[in-house]
Amino acid sequence: MMGKINVTPCPIEGLYVIEPTVFKDERGYFVETYNQNDFREAGLNMVFVQDNQSMSVKGVLRGLHFQKQYPQGKLVRAIRGTVFDVAVDLRSDSGTYGKWFGVTLSAENKKQFYIPEGFAHGFLVLSDEAEFAYKCTDFYHPGDEGGLLWSDPEIGVEWPIEEGMELIISEKDQKWSGLKDTFRF
Repeated sequence: MMGKINVTPCPIEGLYVIEPTVFKDERGYFVETYNQNDFREAGLNMVFVQDNQSMSVKGVLRGLHFQKQYPQGKLVRAIRGTVFDVAVDLRSDSGTYGKWFGVTLSAENKKQFYIPEGFAHGFLVLSDEAEFAYKCTDFYHPGDEGGLLWSDPEIGVEWPIEEGMELIISEKDQKWSGLKDTFRF
């Protein structure tokens, strides 16, 4: 049964947690992280055009980001370490507009999270370091980025900030506006 995946829909339509089958033996493990046929069989028909990878240290909070005119769907995963990954619905015609969903992604659990176009996305690094990899449905377009304030009380993301954890947030990410003043899809 090579390459089968378990797809779990989230409470917000369009978001999915994807768990690939992991084949382990005394040598280590093998996992197929993406197979277009398996995704299509599960009803996921997105086409990816770009892969990205980043490394961040504990306490780094990236987000909440989106592109306005060229929105990206993202299939994200932690390939080293652990992150808490968040998506916020910015689709103006959605019954869950302004709602968020979060999932812990780690090298150990090998879970992936699919965030479609129309969402803001961000993550908080929970381990000493984390490497984060993601596939995108559109290319990065400089000058087209938008953002939503990570701490907007109207959204109320429950970030798992440990006592004593020092947050590291870029100057740009500290200046985004809240939901009432942000871009809508």
